[in-house]
Amino acid sequence: MKFIFQFFKPRNLYIFFLFLALNLSFFSTNNVNGEGFFVDEIEIVEKLENNFNKDILINRGFKKAFRKLMNNLVQSKDLNKVKNINLNEIKGMIETFSIKEEKFINKTYNLNLSVLFDRKKIFDYLENKNIFPTQIIREKFLFLPIFIDQFDNSLLVYSNNPIYKNWATDIDKNNLIQYILPSEDLEDLELIRKYYLDLEDYNFEEIIEKYFLDNSIIALFSKDQDKIKVLSKIKIQDKKFIQNNLFKNIDLNNSTDLNKLIHDLKIIYEDFWKQNNLINTSIKLPLMIKVDNENFDLSSKFERTLAKIDLINNYSIISFNKDFIVYEVIFNGGPQNFLKIMKEKNFTFNTEKKIWILNE
Repeated sequence: MKFIFQFFKPRNLYIFFLFLALNLSFFSTNNVNGEGFFVDEIEIVEKLENNFNKDILINRGFKKAFRKLMNNLVQSKDLNKVKNINLNEIKGMIETFSIKEEKFINKTYNLNLSVLFDRKKIFDYLENKNIFPTQIIREKFLFLPIFIDQFDNSLLVYSNNPIYKNWATDIDKNNLIQYILPSEDLEDLELIRKYYLDLEDYNFEEIIEKYFLDNSIIALFSKDQDKIKVLSKIKIQDKKFIQNNLFKNIDLNNSTDLNKLIHDLKIIYEDFWKQNNLINTSIKLPLMIKVDNENFDLSSKFERTLAKIDLINNYSIISFNKDFIVYEVIFNGGPQNFLKIMKEKNFTFNTEKKIWILNE
């Protein structure tokens, strides 16, 4: 009994629990990859026949889920690079999947599937393909199309504008941009007419500010015979951009041509938004961060936040004592961008020394 009492003196007891905690931490949180990519509502429908095979349909669901993820994660120019991936590669990047619903209706099998992909494996796969992924950020944009017919100098803004009338008919719920079309406002119409000769230089702030949105696209369509020139004035937060596109052989009275123009423009805007949020996975910045060991809520919140940030490549606990937990965070970007992102999530740091300290 004497031996046991001596061994479990306060200092030795602390060392024992520290050793135990360190081992548990390394088993549970070392090389954490963050939350995976969850792809939901994958629907597969198949007629019931003698050769019906449920596994084949699930595999088809995996392929469909991967395509859906890639459509959100990479720009359209890179989709061909991931087009011919084999099924085993896809399966190797899946953490888990679940069948949400399956039912038989009129000799037809209906399957609803959800798939969770491993984030790091997806990023590694794209890096091997020389593809920079984008952060999957869904945002609302005010979209105001203004149509100028150079033949008769007419100006079409609302209900008589074919782009305005048909823009919302081609809605893809998987798109990152949600478009908000302005209501028909006579004051805005008069304002646009007032600046008719100077629309390319006009900032449209008087119209934009009515909708309390940080992002907007003012698209000026100029028609010259069968050519459509589109000048897009894009505002993302406080940044402003100009995008020019030319579409040939377009007959706006032809619904197929009109729908294709709208579809192609939405792809262009999606790509522009993705380009604005690219993750440069070739940059792997190691950051050492100390967190107060007694503030469990703070360290837990910090880890949950890291797990949700796409630019975090991974993080791990590298040391632990009675005062601090020390994390190594691998960030796909520069230190100022990391600090900016974390500040938006209500985290600030003391950065005076090599190992930063997370402020309480």
